[in-house]
Amino acid sequence: MRHDHVHLCVLLALFLVSWTQGGDGATHHLAVMGGSDQYWQRHSQKADPVVVFDDDEQVTANRQPAPAGAASNGTVVVKTHTEYSAVARNSSSDSFAVLVHVKAPGMTDAGAAGDAQPRAPLDLVTVLDVSGSMHGQKLALLKQAMRFVIDNLGPDDRLSVVSFSSGARRVTRLVRMTDAGKAMAVSAVDSLVAGGGTNIAEGLRTAARVLDERRHRNAVSSVVLLSDGQDTYTTVRRWGSEAGSNYEALVPPSFMRTGGEWSAPIHTFGFGKDHDAAAMHVIAEATGGTFSFVENEAVIQDAFAQCIGGLLSVVVQEARIAVTSVHPGVRVISVRSGRYESRVHEDRREATVQVGELYADEERRFLLFLAVPRAEDSDSDTVLVKVVCSYRDAATGGDVSVTAEKAVVARPEDAGEAERSAEVERERVRVQAAEDIAAARAAAEQGAHEEAVKILENRERLVAQSGDGDTVIVGLAAELREMLERVSSRERYEGSGRAYMLAGMSAHAQQRANSRQQKSFDAFGEAAPDEVTLSYATPAMRAMLRRSRGASVEHNLRESGEEVAQSYYGVPL
Repeated sequence: MRHDHVHLCVLLALFLVSWTQGGDGATHHLAVMGGSDQYWQRHSQKADPVVVFDDDEQVTANRQPAPAGAASNGTVVVKTHTEYSAVARNSSSDSFAVLVHVKAPGMTDAGAAGDAQPRAPLDLVTVLDVSGSMHGQKLALLKQAMRFVIDNLGPDDRLSVVSFSSGARRVTRLVRMTDAGKAMAVSAVDSLVAGGGTNIAEGLRTAARVLDERRHRNAVSSVVLLSDGQDTYTTVRRWGSEAGSNYEALVPPSFMRTGGEWSAPIHTFGFGKDHDAAAMHVIAEATGGTFSFVENEAVIQDAFAQCIGGLLSVVVQEARIAVTSVHPGVRVISVRSGRYESRVHEDRREATVQVGELYADEERRFLLFLAVPRAEDSDSDTVLVKVVCSYRDAATGGDVSVTAEKAVVARPEDAGEAERSAEVERERVRVQAAEDIAAARAAAEQGAHEEAVKILENRERLVAQSGDGDTVIVGLAAELREMLERVSSRERYEGSGRAYMLAGMSAHAQQRANSRQQKSFDAFGEAAPDEVTLSYATPAMRAMLRRSRGASVEHNLRESGEEVAQSYYGVPL
């Protein structure tokens, strides 16, 4: 008997030693007592707090000095545009507008084609809802979308898949997307099964640990969160408007902004019409990510594609704009920068905007409002401000600084014929529209749907009057008309209006493309099929979207054996 007892203990010890290595490679620090409980935790959706996620696959050597233009076509381009070309010599202004326009360099030809490229590699964590409501077609569509993401990551990119329902688990460690890594990731995604509740906070905590505890780091890090429901495990006040809610409780502290930068943005995707749009919007906004509303569940792959098209084309990091007044009498009154942190110094001689990451060819526009004094009789012009953009090249890690031409305004005796800047006016229209979208949304949250409609109607009319055929203005007017329909009643607002408006606010505040579907209208006012809103989309994002649509057509042809109408996918890219 004693011999049998010793033999049993040895077998148990060997089992525990083997199990502590972890099937996914993680190190499990266990005491012998209670080992069986932790085993069952690990093989359920419950998180195991003693697992250390320090088993990420080593990154390849990157950020080596590269020849000029190896990772991108040139440097950031910075321009300024003054509201008027001239101000009368004897006149002054307390709110003279100057537009600062920043455009990131494009990708090389190889990068634009999606081939092997000297770009910044990505660490991506996808946090996927597998609660009971995701069963059936929803989960099938999600798996298909994830297979597309995996297929389009490069061998230097790393992916970790986290799933959550009542709890959360890391399905795969952070592993390079080599052929073997892709095969493992696809197998893991295909094994996902729907069931249980919705614990978004636990899913994000697991994602935070994957990134916080990794031993190695790629140049770019990001998180993608998809959910079709509301977190039922975290104490969150839901008062409709974020102003009275504490959705930040869902966001782990390590994702919050520190020192003007976010550790990794969380790009959130509200799947279908039953997700918590306010929560997903706050999560994205608090971390520097975007919120997308995937109303048509069939286009989730397109939504993911557009997002990763941007993440795989990051060329600029830690971008910062510094504005300095040149003329001793010029003062910076305010900066309109959306969600980007801006600061005007106490003496109003300087201002800064923290821009952060930029995708290839991505643009940012910020309005400065200046106090401009009267000019001396001998002054033919006034040099207003100097603008400098400093940043880090994402591929090489090198520091770069670009200085724009100084903003200058002529000072004639009579400025009656002064030219007005179309660029400044376009940005002013966009900013005012974004403000009214937020105001209409606030009214709708209070049940004042008639007021919300009136706000949007007035703004849509003003936008249409200012456009003169400008494509940006035409698109903005169409967006406002779409919102009018979705806030007109409580039923419509709660059905899709809240999510659609929050997604619009997210795009305009970040000046970054996200996914929304809107109905287009022809010349006769007839609604056309749903189309993806492509505001702010970069060439790389559009290219990945085209690739997704091509892949979807091929998939549907294989599944059905019938031709799929190309027109389903909406606007040309």
